[in-house]
Amino acid sequence: MKNILITGGAGFIGSHVIRLFVTKYPEYKIVNLDKLTYAGNLANLKDIEGEANYRFVKADICDFEKICEVLKEHAIDGIIHLAAESHVDRSIKDPFTFAKTNVLGTLSLLQAARMYWESQPEGYEGKRFYHISTDEVYGALQLTNPEGIESPFTTKASSSEHHHAYGTDFFTEETKYTPHSPYSASKAGSDHFVRAFHDTYGMPTIVTNCSNNYGPYQFPEKLIPLFINNIRHRKPLPVYGKGENVRDWLYVVDHARAIDTIFHKGKIADTYNIGGFNEWKNIDIIKVVIKTVDRLLGRKEGEDMDLITYVTDRPGHDARYAIDSRKLKEELGWEPSLQFEEGIEKTVRWYLEHQDWLDNVTSGDYLNYYEKMYSNR
Repeated sequence: MKNILITGGAGFIGSHVIRLFVTKYPEYKIVNLDKLTYAGNLANLKDIEGEANYRFVKADICDFEKICEVLKEHAIDGIIHLAAESHVDRSIKDPFTFAKTNVLGTLSLLQAARMYWESQPEGYEGKRFYHISTDEVYGALQLTNPEGIESPFTTKASSSEHHHAYGTDFFTEETKYTPHSPYSASKAGSDHFVRAFHDTYGMPTIVTNCSNNYGPYQFPEKLIPLFINNIRHRKPLPVYGKGENVRDWLYVVDHARAIDTIFHKGKIADTYNIGGFNEWKNIDIIKVVIKTVDRLLGRKEGEDMDLITYVTDRPGHDARYAIDSRKLKEELGWEPSLQFEEGIEKTVRWYLEHQDWLDNVTSGDYLNYYEKMYSNR
């Protein structure tokens, strides 16, 4: 039996990881620890909430005493740490919250895990602290090929005619950290603490840095679900600058698969980059989303293109992110399973078929979803 604590499990990526581990590993006990801030939604896990190997604990990762209590109560021997503030725009307006949650919260988890595991007869044997980070800690790459060039990578996900690289350089596990936003700076700080706990105390840690995720259950402040919802209601689609910024996109279920693989097979004290080999300009991704939503709603394909509204660019907006995840493929055998068009089709269909979920989130009703159930826990 493995007792695994997954932080931020009611969030977008976390809920997919929880679902995968609960269903794939019935012999594990999976403990979901989430503060249930605006981005945490237990409705994301309604389908598995009654499973015998699943537990939910409402707690803040910054509450050190509570974390110590949870680790001991559930005899935790593995931690997958996803809980984080993650929206760049929010970090620009409120950097303190990002520093507190992402840096001090991670430090709280690390120290609690160190104290608990070091108190056990076996020490760190059989233990693992897996920290999920972002490609944004690496800063920005130059957008040197605005029209795009064929990528040097070959994967299942790269056969799309739209798949281009917009430069010849990519983020590798050795790329120097140069964060440009309060969000990425806070994640960089947390990454450094995780590695320092291995180097100083011998804690068995792993760090991964992932590209942009998309898919079901994403909070609709992020580009793809926000635009799906706005197209549905024929509201403006705000595009920063000229929409020329380039991002590497990965379907969230593929990220969960990567986390599963790395948690079980990854090398202690190592770093793995997780990416989709799938670069898109923001404006091009928006056009694909518009055409897909219009078609699935029975509208004339592309008729909502006039909803695109260009707005003042975000301060310090990085031009291009692109992940080189060949190490993960070569060492552990993981690669993306979906081409982008297939992933977008699945994603748009999910949001249109779960309009009640979208409406509950955008209205704020979801915040009270389990208030009574967990009020006394």
